Amino acid sequence: MTFSRLLSRAVLINRAGSRSAFTSSKTDTASPNWLQVGLAFGTAAFIWGLLFKQHSTDVHEYEVKKGLQ
Repeated sequence: MTFSRLLSRAVLINRAGSRSAFTSSKTDTASPNWLQVGLAFGTAAFIWGLLFKQHSTDVHEYEVKKGLQ
């Protein structure tokens, strides 16, 4: 038996015997978890801040290296 046939059989057996953890229950959209929402947006803002800071540092180093400043 080829490897692809073994792999396809394993996938079919795996899907038939399990259910997805992501569809076990529907989330209540009427009352969101504000702690998770705040953490998600706060983390995203922090990462964007780091990205802009790193970009400014990189641009400054480039200008100094090229003698533009």
